[in-house]
Amino acid sequence: MAYSASLRKAIGDLRLCLAAQGLARQSARFAEHGRHEPDPGAPLVLVACSGGRDSMALAAVSRIVCGMLGLRCGAVTIDHGIAADSAAVAADVVARCRGLGLDPVVSRAVAVDRASATGLEAAARQARYGALVDCARELGAAVVLLAHTRDDQAETVLIGLARSGGLNAIVGMPSAFRRGGVRFARPWLDVTRARTGAMCGELGLRWWDDPTNGDAADPDAPLDASYPLRSRIRHDLIPAMTRCYGHDPTAALAAGAASAALDADCLETAAARIAADVLSGDTLCGDEKDGSNDTGRRVLIDAARLADEHPALRRRVIVEALRRAGASMSSTHVEAIDRLTVDWHGQKPLSLPSGCTVIRKGHVIEVCKDSGHAYR
Repeated sequence: MAYSASLRKAIGDLRLCLAAQGLARQSARFAEHGRHEPDPGAPLVLVACSGGRDSMALAAVSRIVCGMLGLRCGAVTIDHGIAADSAAVAADVVARCRGLGLDPVVSRAVAVDRASATGLEAAARQARYGALVDCARELGAAVVLLAHTRDDQAETVLIGLARSGGLNAIVGMPSAFRRGGVRFARPWLDVTRARTGAMCGELGLRWWDDPTNGDAADPDAPLDASYPLRSRIRHDLIPAMTRCYGHDPTAALAAGAASAALDADCLETAAARIAADVLSGDTLCGDEKDGSNDTGRRVLIDAARLADEHPALRRRVIVEALRRAGASMSSTHVEAIDRLTVDWHGQKPLSLPSGCTVIRKGHVIEVCKDSGHAYR
């Protein structure tokens, strides 16, 4: 079968992604013409498949690429139980993936906390990733592939700009990451949603459209607040930006995210070196001798040494100190601790969420997740 240029590019992107994960051709026989079955012990590539156009295209192309390399290829679909027909949709996705030749193919039902303070979409994402990690561990997957596209990346940048500030708001989604000891990768962050739809047509694939995406809604009427923010950005904001700028902004947004991710990685690497020099402690800080159960983590910051660093690096080190102490934080808290570092004039201890206190004593700032520690 002769593939189109866009499908060949998608195949190439996936091969590069797998190579970056250390998944190369398993033996020379897989370079020969004809179809060759992978060995039973070959590494398993697991595709997270919702049944939408993006993930169905990725499942099909993964099967092709894994066949070229001698890798096993399977899929997992997650039934969130939110829609009334979710079980039937999951069963259909399983059947379609098996029809493509993927094996193993499994479906997992999850319980989504509908009352979560973070919102239904975030709760569903947390439950989904938890199930994907569990499946990958049980099946011994070498990597889990996610079908996020360039359009998804652009939407993620716009969400980040709306919800937070700073460089990390615009870095978008990483191309690869670890969660729960499982490797995840996004091979198609440079592939558009239009291309995945075209690939489905080329490969004769059918897909399921999630009604919460708003694809079937009136394109001339805005989606109401019952739709997820991502869907409203896709349906309303990006078309408005296209009209305003005279071109689709998703390519520029995704390219900007890739550039920002490099800058963020450079800053994080430099901050990690500084943190190794100025942070210490990371010990339990409860008062065991009085029988208190109010124990937490204590981290010390050498403020005198940190003060000479650039603000962007100082604040990353402060975030790392709070992370080690197990403290929740906001940008306001980080800025307040930064002032303790560079503008020390006897300020009172800071009280942070989750029972964390921050106090400066001489040249040392003590961060302790223990509500009474700083005053004992």
